[in-house]
Amino acid sequence: MSLFRNFVSVGSLTLLSRLAGFARDALMAAVLGTGPAADAFFAAFRFPNLFRRLFAEGAFNTAFVPMFSGALEREGEEGARLLAARIMSWLVVMLFIVTLLAEIFMPQVMLAFVPGFADDPAKYELTVLLTRIMFPYLACMSLMAAYGAILNTLGRFFAAAFAPVLLNIVNIAMLVPLATVWVQAPADATIWVAIATMGGGIAQLVLVWAAIERAGFRPSFRLPRLDPEVRRFWVLAVPAILAGGITQINIFVGTIIASGADNAISVLSYADRLYQLPLGIIGIAIGTVLLPELSRHLKGGRDAEARASQDQALFVSMLLTMPAAVALIALAEPIVRVLFERGAFDALATTQTAEALIAFATGLPAYVLIRVLQPGFFAREDTVTPTIFAGVSVVANIAISLLLFPSFLHVGIAIATAASSWLNVLLLAGTLALRHHFALTRRQWRGQLAIALISLVMGCALWVLARQGAAHLMSGVPLWRQSGVLASLIGFGVLVYFTLIHVSGTQPLGLLLRRLRRG
Repeated sequence: MSLFRNFVSVGSLTLLSRLAGFARDALMAAVLGTGPAADAFFAAFRFPNLFRRLFAEGAFNTAFVPMFSGALEREGEEGARLLAARIMSWLVVMLFIVTLLAEIFMPQVMLAFVPGFADDPAKYELTVLLTRIMFPYLACMSLMAAYGAILNTLGRFFAAAFAPVLLNIVNIAMLVPLATVWVQAPADATIWVAIATMGGGIAQLVLVWAAIERAGFRPSFRLPRLDPEVRRFWVLAVPAILAGGITQINIFVGTIIASGADNAISVLSYADRLYQLPLGIIGIAIGTVLLPELSRHLKGGRDAEARASQDQALFVSMLLTMPAAVALIALAEPIVRVLFERGAFDALATTQTAEALIAFATGLPAYVLIRVLQPGFFAREDTVTPTIFAGVSVVANIAISLLLFPSFLHVGIAIATAASSWLNVLLLAGTLALRHHFALTRRQWRGQLAIALISLVMGCALWVLARQGAAHLMSGVPLWRQSGVLASLIGFGVLVYFTLIHVSGTQPLGLLLRRLRRG
């Protein structure tokens, strides 16, 4: 199956997950709003989620996949299975120790994570309780990510890509009664949502476990032993933990700073969920498929095929990301209003979330490009260089956040996240180019410029039409009318963009369809 076909497969399942996630977030906005309870829940959920992105996805999708691919090439399935068993035994032990220590010392840990909550004892105690409930979610999701990395390397993308849908389904099942017949105070509601989140994590792990069993590739647990291959894994994994999770680290930094202002964490979390839709469908899907693809080609000595895969990933990701970023900027307020403005989520929350969304969206191409460029290092087992760049990005994020937060609050943090991500992209692309691992031809530069210009044309058209139809998108207008107008605007934008892309010759639609059908 081609890289493009795999990307579409993973991206389609990610789209399903994100759509279910929007339904969940709309219900959560109605139940929790943007008050102290919402801040407590999002801070509590972000803590295990950060560790999951760093330790599981960071280590396994960057350090483990190239090693596992090499073992498959050299030693066959049995050798690869034994390597996976030795490395995953270490993961299980580490998860147990981290979870135990975190549960015991959670009050002290959260004081460092959300220092701004210390002045509000009720808010701080609720955050500690919610984090204790949800922290074992880290173990479930880390094991799921590890099994998913094995399945992805074997070319089996379905289970790991579908698993997040289960989390959303379990949360929706809890939120529907909380929003309708079993209305609770926001603080009480957060506890039930936290329990549902933990249940969703267990459901995801069970799904991927079953897929590993069907593939006949379940690694057996054994006592951890530090042999040469395991040592090599940790040498690669430790820097990969930082480099692979740079966006999450920047969000983590933003959370610490945002804890000093009321509602800032919840506003940033809702805005984060919106730009995560295209990031998940495009960036995460491309990264998930590209790393094992590059690793297999490089381990097999097929450098030309590796370069072609990266070029294709770059083109496809920008073809879809640029219009998504521009559309989020042009339609930020209507999108937030239609999805979230009801119940405890008021018009002020809509304005604040839209402002943060616009700032985040300016960095969306950068977040995706990081996913495209980092595999160029990881597949060559260089995790140190991206880690250095990640560190530079984090320092820049902290400096810009501290500079802008006093005046711009949540918007300043979103700007800092976007700016530091663009800095990371420049460092990654420049270094790959100096090493002769990445270079755009003149034709490819023209294609990227055409994508940017056509996206801007589409965005201007959407902004003008949204202004003309503002009376149908204001607060108080029936949801069915708001939704219809917004859907029409999005449909118009899609039509204009792909028509211009086709007419200009940037990407003939017939070729796009042939790529999709290619097995």
